[in-house]
Amino acid sequence: MRTAVCLVSGGLDSCVTAAIARSEGLNLAFLHVGYGQLTEERELRAFHEIADYYAVTERLCVNGGYLSEIGGSALTDRSIGVPEGEVGRAGIPVTYVPFRNANLLSIGTSWAEVIGAGYLYVGAVEEDSSGYPDCRESFFAAFNEVVRLGTRPETSVDVVTPLIRMSKRDIVLRGIELHVPLDLTWSCYQASELACGRCDSCVLRLRGFAQAGVNDPIAYQERFD
Repeated sequence: MRTAVCLVSGGLDSCVTAAIARSEGLNLAFLHVGYGQLTEERELRAFHEIADYYAVTERLCVNGGYLSEIGGSALTDRSIGVPEGEVGRAGIPVTYVPFRNANLLSIGTSWAEVIGAGYLYVGAVEEDSSGYPDCRESFFAAFNEVVRLGTRPETSVDVVTPLIRMSKRDIVLRGIELHVPLDLTWSCYQASELACGRCDSCVLRLRGFAQAGVNDPIAYQERFD
């Protein structure tokens, strides 16, 4: 059976992406990268619960703490506040982790090459990405060329982004169609007990569920949907 390495943060998008890979008949290998983000422990818990749900035995959890040491993001630097409810702002928000996706894709490509996986599935979304430059479709197209040039001649690893052109509404509906365990996912940037309901990630998530006409199964401190 063909294998897909799935980058699984524990969030909604990565979980739906993994479900899509599974629906396409691929064997799943789950990769999680902790990089010192505020909700690192909560995301790791979600990762393992989702992996258990799909009976994924091949799991790799990597410490990318150097991204926290580099800093420059509200997600990794406690001195930078996480903005709340400003998803319509212009420019790149302070929650952008500088060039994070290139780092995650590099780790995923390395593992895929070692275990012979032919695909690297990533839950990137361009429309609802808060303006992150490394969530653009053109970035992933360019990285596929990097993979081709930087791996063994016999290696074939395709970076796949099935959600890249979808809205959060469509992602929620696709998740329901695939019976994704939405209650196990965690998207909040700053809270680990009850999702804050105020950060960009929570607001985007809640808006997606509201537009889909579906109740978000996780608990929030506040809800602005």
